[in-house]
Amino acid sequence: MSYYKVFGLEKEPFSTSPDPHFFYHSINHNTALKRLEIAIRLQKGLCLVFGDVGTGKTTLLRTLVQAFKEEDDFIFHMILDPGFKSEYEFLSSLVKIFDINLAFNSILEFKQALQKYLFQEGVEENKTIVLLIDEGQKLTSENLEFLRTLLNFETNEHKLLQLVIMSQLELLPRIKEVRNFMDRIAFKYLVQPFDKIETKEMIEFRLRQAGYEAETSLFTNEAIGSIYQHTQGYPRKIILLCHDSLEAAVMRDSPIINDEIINSLIASGASL
Repeated sequence: MSYYKVFGLEKEPFSTSPDPHFFYHSINHNTALKRLEIAIRLQKGLCLVFGDVGTGKTTLLRTLVQAFKEEDDFIFHMILDPGFKSEYEFLSSLVKIFDINLAFNSILEFKQALQKYLFQEGVEENKTIVLLIDEGQKLTSENLEFLRTLLNFETNEHKLLQLVIMSQLELLPRIKEVRNFMDRIAFKYLVQPFDKIETKEMIEFRLRQAGYEAETSLFTNEAIGSIYQHTQGYPRKIILLCHDSLEAAVMRDSPIINDEIINSLIASGASL
């Protein structure tokens, strides 16, 4: 039997997979989500969302896509790892992602094909093309420069490409070095870790999403306090520690997760 079924749960509540079903709408994360959605709908062009490792950027990105799932006028493309070593490799990947068929494979032809695609889909077909890039700190200055040129394509009313980049803050200095890139930013935001109250709410939200229906809390207030102190509100760290604590509770035949369980895991170096 899976450990979570011992607690009356239907599924794993603390998986690190970026599942929108478990996306907790903190004030900070919800603000980022709503403003990204507005910027895309208004076809503003470039949006940047910064955040430290484990602040929930990837899940935010997947949740954003989910918000448009019933709308055929939006075409989403996603790059999860933009760590391409050359401009050729980056352009080749974009052509494949956009499902563009080419008889030849030169950098010039890639650029021409991408421009043609944006005008055909954005103007002739009246579609909104959205490119989502996760782990944006891996983008090279050369590839940032090419993205800047794609943002130049526009009608009198809007940009033909909606570009959303999720990144750690280390990308910011390189962006500033790319000429006129900062001027094209329609929306810039910093995703913050949770506070103590949000940490508690996030844990309880994920449990409910996984099917927890008991009236009593599975995690004591003291346990949540220790979780927050150890993780400083970083979602990924919270999730990992909560996952380990449920397994530990099963091993101890404990009906709740208390402060003792959490502190023993921390002391043993678990979930670091």
